[in-house]
Amino acid sequence: MTGAPGPSRVARFAMAVAWSSFLSAGVLEALVFAVVDPGELRWFGGSQVELSAQAVYTVSFLIFWGVVALGASLALLLVNLPADDVRPERRSPGWPR
Repeated sequence: MTGAPGPSRVARFAMAVAWSSFLSAGVLEALVFAVVDPGELRWFGGSQVELSAQAVYTVSFLIFWGVVALGASLALLLVNLPADDVRPERRSPGWPR
């Protein structure tokens, strides 16, 4: 090993959120569009969506990715993990020596 420091804690959390939400958005996209035809989509007022199927897939994937990433980020924020270098002061009884 070269001894070079790895990515920071925040960078590792950001990578974990981005990658896991990317995979989740891909699965969600496949599940939604296995049932929904992008050519049959309509706006709330009833007019048909004037986007190509590829544009609908792309926009919906980015929306799914953003929503899943927001949920994962909030979960990490609420977990409140301790810093990497913080060690417990005292060992609990029965802790291996």
